[in-house]
Amino acid sequence: MPPKKPTMRDIAREVGTSAVTVSKAIAGKPGMSDELREIILKKASEMGYEYPHGRLQPREHLEIGILIPDRYFESDSYYAEIYKRLVRKLTDLGHFGLLELLDARDEKELTLPSLLTTKKVDGLILLGEPVKAYYRKAAQAGTPVVFLDFYDEQANADAVAGDNTYGTYRLTSHLIRNGHRKIGFVGSIKATSSIMDRFLGYYRAMLMNDLQVREEWILPDRGATGGIVKPELPEEVPTAFVCNCDMTARMMIDLLRDKGYRVPEDISVTGFDDYPPGSENDIPLSTFRIDTDGMIELAVKTLLDRCAGDRKPFGRLVVSGQPVYRESEIPV
Repeated sequence: MPPKKPTMRDIAREVGTSAVTVSKAIAGKPGMSDELREIILKKASEMGYEYPHGRLQPREHLEIGILIPDRYFESDSYYAEIYKRLVRKLTDLGHFGLLELLDARDEKELTLPSLLTTKKVDGLILLGEPVKAYYRKAAQAGTPVVFLDFYDEQANADAVAGDNTYGTYRLTSHLIRNGHRKIGFVGSIKATSSIMDRFLGYYRAMLMNDLQVREEWILPDRGATGGIVKPELPEEVPTAFVCNCDMTARMMIDLLRDKGYRVPEDISVTGFDDYPPGSENDIPLSTFRIDTDGMIELAVKTLLDRCAGDRKPFGRLVVSGQPVYRESEIPV
């Protein structure tokens, strides 16, 4: 016989309170301390209590940690912008966002953040991809975790990511339709899951059009510690480059101009993310704009559901976007 499903009375017996109090706690009704409500909800989750009609009851005023590897976080960086929007979204829902930066030493030594070790937070959003051993350890710490902008199918955590493969497939296909046949990719393929997927989108478009992917046209843009480094141009330069992000694309444009090439008259360049916007003197980039707000909303909802006791299998949720064609690329 299958095991008996726990009832509110079973939970009340374990906690040492009444079934009425358990019912109020699960329904989110007043009449008890936040501490008692937390004890009841935690016990309900531990016992595998199934909410009526599959309904989850998120608690009010959760403390949500946001952990970002230090190397990704600068005042005008893409992840700094996502962090601001994350905090705004949590605040709008009545929750609190607590930031902690992960420095290189703690990442290397697999030292978990104080947000987790001190049990300060109810859930954690890990924004930006640290080393694999680190994020897998964080996912096993006992606190609900959502990976944002990267994924790992073997980690005990949900993930929300942009449709990176589709994005660079669209950009590369657009260049091919415009007559480009010699197209390179700029990005350190194994640095992050996002860059890998963006490379695969480029690679797929090239294969689908029977075009050669030359090894010397795959240019790394990250150093050993994950920081951005200037690529080196190959002896024969392609007519177009698909870059893994807008920051790299702008760096590529500067490099090409320093070498005497005109962009886009001689060489076309595309980016990814549609961030940062660039200055008035920068050439407007063709790029792929992920629905960042959609990613944030989905990541927050997924984490709040986990905090409320959602026990479905972990998975990856993908948010798409649209290509934006501007002045950094032209037909050949």
